[in-house]
Amino acid sequence: MSVTKEIVTERLKTVNGPDFTGNIVDLGMVSEIFIADSKVFFSITVPAARAQEMEPLRAAAERVVKAIPGVAGAVVALTAEKKGGGMEAPVPARPAPRHVPPAPPQRPAPQAPASHGSGKRGVPGIEAIIAVASGKGGVGKSTTAVNIALGLAANGLRVGVLDADIYGPSMPRLLNIHGRPQTVDGKILKPMENYGLKVMSMGFLVDEETPMIWRGPMVMSALTQMLREVEWGRLDVLVVDMPPGTGDAQLTMAQQVPLAGAVIVSTPQDLALIDARKGLNMFKKVDVPLLGIVENMSYFLAPDTGKRYDIFGHGGARREAERLGVTFLGEVPLEMGIRESSDAGTPVVVSKPDGAEAKIYRDIASKVWDRVNEERGAAEAAVPNIVFE
Repeated sequence: MSVTKEIVTERLKTVNGPDFTGNIVDLGMVSEIFIADSKVFFSITVPAARAQEMEPLRAAAERVVKAIPGVAGAVVALTAEKKGGGMEAPVPARPAPRHVPPAPPQRPAPQAPASHGSGKRGVPGIEAIIAVASGKGGVGKSTTAVNIALGLAANGLRVGVLDADIYGPSMPRLLNIHGRPQTVDGKILKPMENYGLKVMSMGFLVDEETPMIWRGPMVMSALTQMLREVEWGRLDVLVVDMPPGTGDAQLTMAQQVPLAGAVIVSTPQDLALIDARKGLNMFKKVDVPLLGIVENMSYFLAPDTGKRYDIFGHGGARREAERLGVTFLGEVPLEMGIRESSDAGTPVVVSKPDGAEAKIYRDIASKVWDRVNEERGAAEAAVPNIVFE
């Protein structure tokens, strides 16, 4: 059976709108529907103030579409974006920082981790720690984090990954790593390894289906152990896949760990950007440098025609970066292959290293490393040079 927009639209008419006032199609809540390779893509526009309570509506729409004979998959997102992709209020834009073309990264000379006057204790052997964060879940943060880490490694750096999401660890699946980590003298954990990355995650210590019913102090104790009681060895950079949101775990990590900077992942629509601003503001308040913003699920290229579709809007993260004077690191397309390869434990940077998506992630990784070195240079320039005569 061939899947058509008309069939999808008719099925979506069975999904009630907010407060049972009608169906989501007749209420004008459904965006343009796009179908490629029997996979259906569309978004649902909802009131921003009621975004949290609209998730069941999104799930219902996804469920009825997936039930259509011949549908191989569906990607459905909530958006509060106005037609045309504009932000909720026009704000004078500031030009984004200019970048010289990225040069091949060079490893810094080994030196003891410093607190840079912040009182934060470094991790022996690790030269820089980068946080990859998002204001909300479901924006592809972990997939972005692992591909940035692999991009940094492909660019010649020694890279580790810390999966700081205690409640929903993703790295074991994303990097196809199984088993339990060994210990050194029964105390220090040895990181797991694959694709040239050293990795530590709560997912290695508990079964995948075991729920973590922990409160704040237990979470922070686990994070501290996975960071400081692991034999990382010499690393140029440790990429930390932060939990989504701005809770205790994120704030404590930002306050206690000497982060070289933070990368914020968002999608184009206003709902995701509203939450992304919270993450940006959290890092600003604790004096963590903002390395830049990545716009994930930025656009869709039809595999048969090559035509570009901005299914979830486009350019919102770029405009937000310009508004805030933060570096825009790049756009990652909505590509089913990225998700499928991630779910299979073979991220695109290693499974298709010569592909267009892998190049995007390597370019983003180069920009991130450039920004780390810029922030290092700025920090060193700010330290007074005292000369004794």
